[in-house]
Amino acid sequence: MTRTHQARLILGSASPRRLDLLAQIGITPDEIRPADIDETPRRNEDARAYVRRMAAEKAEAVSAAPDDIVLAADTVVTAGRRILGKPEDAAEARAFLTLLSGRRHRVMTAITLRRGGREWSRLVETQVRLRPLSAREIEDYLASGEWQGKAGGYAIQGRAGAFVNWIEGSFSAVVGLPLAETATLLRAAQAARPSKED
Repeated sequence: MTRTHQARLILGSASPRRLDLLAQIGITPDEIRPADIDETPRRNEDARAYVRRMAAEKAEAVSAAPDDIVLAADTVVTAGRRILGKPEDAAEARAFLTLLSGRRHRVMTAITLRRGGREWSRLVETQVRLRPLSAREIEDYLASGEWQGKAGGYAIQGRAGAFVNWIEGSFSAVVGLPLAETATLLRAAQAARPSKED
């Protein structure tokens, strides 16, 4: 009986959190090739459309052989209709945390896998509530630097875990990669025959 060929996996992200999450389920990418795209939301683009588009564009931007599997993802935090991406500076992170303090918000992570001309994608939404935060707590958190590079200005897997008093959905999706859904899509992509490309 012949052994099933395993396609090479390319992670289209420089996020160490996504790499750690994949390691939790025993997956090590063959290569890491961060996608370089414009992440500016389009005018009147809602959060679901935006995060799906980002994941798809990242997957498309990564160069790969036809038989390689490219995995890309994007995460956003939304408060009402407002998209909270990665804060540009401490002032914006402070504004985000002040806005999220004591309220429920949504974290959306979209994943896209590409193999040859085929794509698989999934959007996972998780609801999170932060307890009311004091000005001192916010300033101490900002001083830690942990907010940098984090959607919504906080990392649930770090010190900000103490701010979260309720979550409904996927914890790993809030960190940056929904593991159950990613594993399912990887199985589908591995089993699929890549499209022929001349």
